[in-house]
Amino acid sequence: MNQYLTAIGFGDIESKKELYEILTQVEQKFTHHELILQDEEMDFCEFRKEYSEGIGISLFGDMDVNSHFEKLYYLPYFTGKGITSYADVGIERRSDREAYIGICEDSKIAINLIFHVQNTLEYLKICQLSRQSRVQYMSVTLSALSNEGMILFPVSKSKNQERQQKEDVNNRMKLVNAAKAGDPAAIESLTLDDIDTYSKVSRRLVTEDIFSIVDTSIMPFGIECDKYSILGTILEYRTTVNSVTKEELYIMDLEVNDLRFSLCVPKARVVGEPANGRRFKGNIWLQGKINFE
Repeated sequence: MNQYLTAIGFGDIESKKELYEILTQVEQKFTHHELILQDEEMDFCEFRKEYSEGIGISLFGDMDVNSHFEKLYYLPYFTGKGITSYADVGIERRSDREAYIGICEDSKIAINLIFHVQNTLEYLKICQLSRQSRVQYMSVTLSALSNEGMILFPVSKSKNQERQQKEDVNNRMKLVNAAKAGDPAAIESLTLDDIDTYSKVSRRLVTEDIFSIVDTSIMPFGIECDKYSILGTILEYRTTVNSVTKEELYIMDLEVNDLRFSLCVPKARVVGEPANGRRFKGNIWLQGKINFE
């Protein structure tokens, strides 16, 4: 059972029988259906059923010439809005199933972001049409699912501090791009900056809490490549309801290390009251839609 069903309002499922009933509804009462030819006798198929706007379950499997559908796997999803990044993205197939991960190399953060690709069939169709040539894309729209989280107050900053922080981020992005191009001076400057930051943080930790020093953060969580632990600023938020379970969900637009994406989390599992400017802390499963040309 996928652990992130909880994130979209199905946290009360207790047996495989209940799960199979839900998956049968996805197959029979879908809101979106798509397929792609695999060979002369079999198609790879996706059924989607939404339980709120942009929130639902994707069911994947094989369909033969007699329209018999065999389930292979399913995934809960939450589709974001807007553009998260225009950076380069690499796409790799998972070894265990017909699913793909994206690797986003955005210079705003210090790590390559790995995410589950939501529009798998669209990607496969474009690959078939391109006939082995490089697939072109425009941007990436990231989103996230979280089973629980905590609301923290914002870090108090003056206008000058906010302006200086933005300048520092822009300068670091320029240095990172130069370092990727092989500039030795940029590499040395980044190394010295990291040493200086570590020294400053170590001194402040003696008298301050870590969450009053670190404004936002994102780092890998656990052994799976597309799971992260985040601390992000809430830009906007709203509530929605799972149409079947009637469970309330928070939809939060977050800014994490200057990246913007949306998050879905059950309201009952969030400690604290969200508000614009406050921060969300939790573990997420990162998903993304690749926007092709």
